[in-house]
Amino acid sequence: MCFYATASFTAGAGLLIIGAITVRRTRTTAELPFALIPAMFGVQQVIEGALWLTFPDKAPLLNVVLTYAYFVFSHVFWPIYVPFAVMLIEGTNWRRKTAMAIAVASDMAGLYLSYALITQPIVARVVGHHITYVSPHFYGVAVMALYLLGTCVSPLFSSHRMARAFGVAASISFVAAYIFFAMWFISV
Repeated sequence: MCFYATASFTAGAGLLIIGAITVRRTRTTAELPFALIPAMFGVQQVIEGALWLTFPDKAPLLNVVLTYAYFVFSHVFWPIYVPFAVMLIEGTNWRRKTAMAIAVASDMAGLYLSYALITQPIVARVVGHHITYVSPHFYGVAVMALYLLGTCVSPLFSSHRMARAFGVAASISFVAAYIFFAMWFISV
């Protein structure tokens, strides 16, 4: 949450608690990766909360480390992890194959963004009471489409009601964040 440190830490703590509950409710090991999504998102929010504490110029090296850690989660981890987690919970052959195809496609986005993370500088700044992440990515529309395919669309093909609900919520969140916070979209 790019609003302020307290919001990020509060969201992170809440998501970690929800993640612990969802993990405890798993019935099979195949459900564990999907159940871990709230906890992993909570870790991402805690990282961003800690990043807030490095502004303005309080800890430049820590700022860089936390910026890159945040980007690993937000750009590389999610498009690879979500379709993989969906694929694992599917028992229906065509749904598992669909999730696998989406995983392969969205992995391309994750790998490309991983390459961008290594080769291009990424800077986090506070602009208008929000964290703005500056990173020169190329092929933005294609990469975003693959990213959304993995993170928002793959759960929509699931046979599990809660996975589909997650896909709907992620899609709505994407649209709302883009409409209201386009400049700070990566963080929101």
